[in-house]
Amino acid sequence: MAETAARPGSRDQRSTADATGVVVLGACAVWALVSATARDGRPEGVLLAVLAVAAGHAGGRISGALLPAGAFACASVAGVALAAVSVATSDVPGAGTTSPLGHTGAAAALLILTTGAACCGAWSTDRPAARIGLRLLAAGITVAAAAVGSTAALVACAGIVLLSVAAARMRRRTVGLAGLALVTALVSGVSLAVAEDVLPHELTVSLEGPLTQHRVLLWQDAVDLAKDEPVLGSGPGRFGELSVTAGQTLDSDGRPHSAPLQQAAEQGVVGVVLLAAAFGWLLLSLSRAPRGTPLVLTAAATLSALAAVAAVGNALSFTPVTAGAGLLVGLSTARPLNDDLPPPHTDPSVRPGRLPQ
Repeated sequence: MAETAARPGSRDQRSTADATGVVVLGACAVWALVSATARDGRPEGVLLAVLAVAAGHAGGRISGALLPAGAFACASVAGVALAAVSVATSDVPGAGTTSPLGHTGAAAALLILTTGAACCGAWSTDRPAARIGLRLLAAGITVAAAAVGSTAALVACAGIVLLSVAAARMRRRTVGLAGLALVTALVSGVSLAVAEDVLPHELTVSLEGPLTQHRVLLWQDAVDLAKDEPVLGSGPGRFGELSVTAGQTLDSDGRPHSAPLQQAAEQGVVGVVLLAAAFGWLLLSLSRAPRGTPLVLTAAATLSALAAVAAVGNALSFTPVTAGAGLLVGLSTARPLNDDLPPPHTDPSVRPGRLPQ
């Protein structure tokens, strides 16, 4: 049985979310150009990331409408293959990223996205065999995260799987989305607090172990650059040449390994606000999605886990990751054209004639 098709007002609300996305992504691109022009920066990386998110989102909306469950499965398998290639060919700077956190870059982010895609795919079908197969795939990806030594990816993938199961009992998606947004903000705040050394000494010492002192020094350089140029920033792509720590590191990738702090250093407070707005738009799109609440919350948990890893690593510096995030949201917000959806009773928050909350 297919999920209820058109619900009053849902199309208008989705159009509002889509329009918001156009404005936010456009503002990100424009501000990167403004900051780069004023500070002789290199905006290509930011522009590529914006394009990747937009392309992934559009591709997800199309493929999700045609293959509600199959598209999730294909995306998950493709992500696993990309993660395997990333691990096999990675050339990670020793001092900058080697830590108990493991690969906090492309590999961890791709494993997180593929786990979320598999769990979302399980909620997209009413076929028992397909649902079990996709959940086993998600569990296998979680085991793979442990096998490659990525503690961050292991914890995030396990959390996504558990939350996906628990999401079946959630009646109001807005409460779950608000909670995930709050957790993401707290993780980002911790990275700033560590860089500013405002936490209790014992807590700071315990965090420096898994983060490494080198990473903390990079964060402190990013904060210093943000204080010097709070509005325009130092210019996109210029952190590596302005950071003392990065300049003294062999094989440095020129990034502070924290997306919010990199935005603050290179594009000022406006860049941070736009980054938060982009994340908020993704959650807004999910809140207006015509899909079931368990699927929506699973996708949101995946994005929150990705944002948490990006707050302490360089995950968003890789195009496959930003494209994958856009693809996941596109798949999760697509309106299927066929009946390959679970029956309405699997989502207690959706009743005939009511919008998902």
